[in-house]
Amino acid sequence: MSYEKVNQAKRIVVGTKQTAKAIKSGNVDELLVARDADPNITGKVISVAEQFNVPVTYAESKKQLGKVCGIEVGAAAVALIY
Repeated sequence: MSYEKVNQAKRIVVGTKQTAKAIKSGNVDELLVARDADPNITGKVISVAEQFNVPVTYAESKKQLGKVCGIEVGAAAVALIY
């Protein structure tokens, strides 16, 4: 997965709870999930994405995903809005 998708997005939503809300509102084009994130944390947002037919892409590292998003902590899930 290329982390460039985050930079190409018009808007991003970081975090599993906020991402799930954004997906339910119908605004999300793609969901990025860190492979090294706890499945208990990411499972719900992945399920919501599948319900709303939002494609799910996996990133290798939550630390790197957080860095690309401009935060100092890891990001388990990021919603991309193009």
